[in-house]
Amino acid sequence: MEHRKRLFCYIVVAAELCLASAQVLRIGGIFETRESELVSMDELAFKFAVNNINRNKTLMPNATLTYDIQRINVFDGFEASRRVCDQLALGVVAVFGPSHSSSVSAVQSICNALEVPHIQTRWKHPSVDNKDTFFINLYPEYTAIARAILDVVTFFKWRKLTVVYEDSTGLMRMQELIKAPAKLNLKIRIRQLTLGNQDARPLLKELKKDREFFIIFDCSYRTASELLKQLSSMGMMTEYYHFFFTTLDLFALDLEPYRYSGVNMTGFRLLNFDDPWVASTIDKWSSDRVQAPKQESGLMEGVMTTDAALMFDAVYMVAVASQRATQMTVSSLQCHRHKPWRFGPRFMNLFKEAQWDGLTGHIVLNKTDGLRRDFDLDIISLQEDGTARVAVWNSYRGMKLMEKPNREKNTNVTDSLANRTLIVTTIQENPYVMVKKSEKELVGNDRYEGYCMDLLKELSNILGFTYEVRLVGDGKYGAQNDKGEWNGMVRELIDHVADLAVAPLTITYVREKVIDFSKPFMTLGISILYRKPNGTNPGVFSFLNPLSPDIWMYVLLACTGVSCVLFVIARFTPYEWYNPHACNPSSTLVQNNFTLLNSFWFGIGALMRQGSEVMPKALSTRIVGGIWWFFTLIIISSYTANLAAFLTVERMDAPIDSADDLAKQTRIEYGAVRDGSTMTFFKKSKISTYEKMWAFMSSRKTALVKNNKEGITRVLTTDYAMLMESTSIEYISQRNCNLTQIGGLIDSKGYGVGTPIGSPYRDKITIAILQLQEEGKLHMMKEKWWRGNGCPEEDNKEANALGVENIGGIFIVLAAGLVLSVFVAIGEFIYKARRNADIEECASFGAVMEELGRSLQCYKGVRSRSRPQSATRSPCIFCQPKRSAKRDGGRRDSSA
Repeated sequence: MEHRKRLFCYIVVAAELCLASAQVLRIGGIFETRESELVSMDELAFKFAVNNINRNKTLMPNATLTYDIQRINVFDGFEASRRVCDQLALGVVAVFGPSHSSSVSAVQSICNALEVPHIQTRWKHPSVDNKDTFFINLYPEYTAIARAILDVVTFFKWRKLTVVYEDSTGLMRMQELIKAPAKLNLKIRIRQLTLGNQDARPLLKELKKDREFFIIFDCSYRTASELLKQLSSMGMMTEYYHFFFTTLDLFALDLEPYRYSGVNMTGFRLLNFDDPWVASTIDKWSSDRVQAPKQESGLMEGVMTTDAALMFDAVYMVAVASQRATQMTVSSLQCHRHKPWRFGPRFMNLFKEAQWDGLTGHIVLNKTDGLRRDFDLDIISLQEDGTARVAVWNSYRGMKLMEKPNREKNTNVTDSLANRTLIVTTIQENPYVMVKKSEKELVGNDRYEGYCMDLLKELSNILGFTYEVRLVGDGKYGAQNDKGEWNGMVRELIDHVADLAVAPLTITYVREKVIDFSKPFMTLGISILYRKPNGTNPGVFSFLNPLSPDIWMYVLLACTGVSCVLFVIARFTPYEWYNPHACNPSSTLVQNNFTLLNSFWFGIGALMRQGSEVMPKALSTRIVGGIWWFFTLIIISSYTANLAAFLTVERMDAPIDSADDLAKQTRIEYGAVRDGSTMTFFKKSKISTYEKMWAFMSSRKTALVKNNKEGITRVLTTDYAMLMESTSIEYISQRNCNLTQIGGLIDSKGYGVGTPIGSPYRDKITIAILQLQEEGKLHMMKEKWWRGNGCPEEDNKEANALGVENIGGIFIVLAAGLVLSVFVAIGEFIYKARRNADIEECASFGAVMEELGRSLQCYKGVRSRSRPQSATRSPCIFCQPKRSAKRDGGRRDSSA
């Protein structure tokens, strides 16, 4: 008996050694199948992983991995409980699946009771009191996903977005984003996606109407595939929309139809495609899947989903943990006995400590709760050549942008615009956009010409796009009414009816809030368009204009005052008295040349720059004369310098000279184009002058005009001043000589190319405009369209010839002086004749005529003095009393 017992022990030991040398580990899989699926993707990945491990003996050289698969219906928790008990009775080291929450809870409770690891690869609703000690989930932890979504929104600098979620679990993934508005000044709108009959078009139509361009979709990849088709049918697959999908399977969807739409589409990706082993494994999976039954629609053919990759990694994690487990036996467990697996806690710890570089990156589990917290997420974006990784998000390090490869760095900025047709809205305005005159019927873009059309052509040549020009429907630039609604070209950009607005569209603050602008292609300011003022009619006395009437009066008073002062000083000083008889030094008579008349003659002669024969001799009188000469030098020089301008330049009598003059009066009506940037400037201005002007314009119904053409007509026909851009005034005044610009610029601004907010074309248009500016083409285009025939008055810059109307007064003064001199001469003659007849009581008419005859003898330079008349006299014509003596007012007796 003892020998038999010893032999039996040897046999048992040998059997155990054989079992140890060829150990077989069984794992259980419970998978749910849908009506449209023959085999679930998780089950295929489960089998694929087991086969790879068994073929490659590096992980489990002394063991073989086998499996038991059970299929259940969705939402059938009771069936899941029954099937997991069957698998535990067979003896399994771990249980995989199912995926639905109700079935997961039933299976998890049984695994916890029997201490068998339960492995999940799907997102699990977190429990408040997590007592699932034998639960392991390789799916990224939900709070980390929530932080990743928030970091992506922060990275894109969104200020307004809409969250569309499929079920209540989406709100948990969005909790970090929902808490963010208070910190990031973020406006969030949350909508639930109700796919009745798989139709989300009513919701999408509402989002399109509300102009929600930044949308986050939290849904499965199946729902995402249907949403993409419906978004395309709604016309929302454009470059103005940005869709972010939280599903980790965006890369697996068939995105080929949307690659060239220009839509911004972003999502997460957990698979690490940069690893060569991952790439070869996925290629092998794809080759195996080609021979398998066709999988569900929406996915690319042969692609591996994230759930399948996680299942693959989970099976490999079992292999890694089993390799470290020695002398572990798998026993049959009964659900009704509640006897746990004695190696369960040990194997669970080994599983949590295991690490593996799998298809979904480096896998590290938290030892306390068995969740995956440290992981990398690729931020992928749809581009024309497919999905590309633009950034990497780590659960601990956050966002990190990827460097673009050299090929992409050298890519021309115009590549994304090549072969695209853009809708361009504009407005008919000379010389920016004009209807081309032609005998033939023109269609399309050939109908228009002008500065903006040339600019659009140059931009098209640089960026490589084609365009279709459309005139704005309401004929307005774009302004905001009291309800906050926009019109004109701005409205068409907001509604995405047009891609670009190439027109004289002014860059303003209020417009910049609703649309985007490129860098300005033309700078300008607001000024006043008004009729040219009438020139003043020159008078015959225009030569008096260089000096004001006050100055003329002061000059005359100064001349009179200096003459009087000179007369008094000359009388006072002894050095102005001299002996008139130089040959008779003993003469007692002295003479003074500065009589009152001579003093005036000296002052007038100096003022006329001619001088006189009477010159001062004394120092005092010379000082008076020198000061007076200096005064006359300045006065005459100033008069001469100003005389040319007053006689050759026509003076304009302008009723207004600036915006202040307009604001101070109400006789001249003024206004601007209705709903234009100029009107908006005055409407929003806080400067008192401009506020007053806006009050005037808004109070009169006729102040604002429909367009520039109407305003120009009013300026020409009525007493009206129009406020408009200086460039337009420059163009108009070049072609209408009756109009001109009044005053300077009221403000400074620029014209820019308008695009919808978030348009990818804005930066490219800006680069092209800067290129045109540096090449000088913008200046050449302006010279081409602004150059006019010119006005004759502006072309002839030479001085105008003086006419009778300018200096005719001089001839009048000359004639008046001649006539005056004749009368003075007659008076002097009569006075002298009376002096000569002082002995007689009266002078006869004959004597006067005789004296006149002798004076008019032009061939004699001398004449004899007249003698007293004879007794026989003619009748007297001049009678006076006789005088016995005469006095000389310029002489005095020195002995007196």
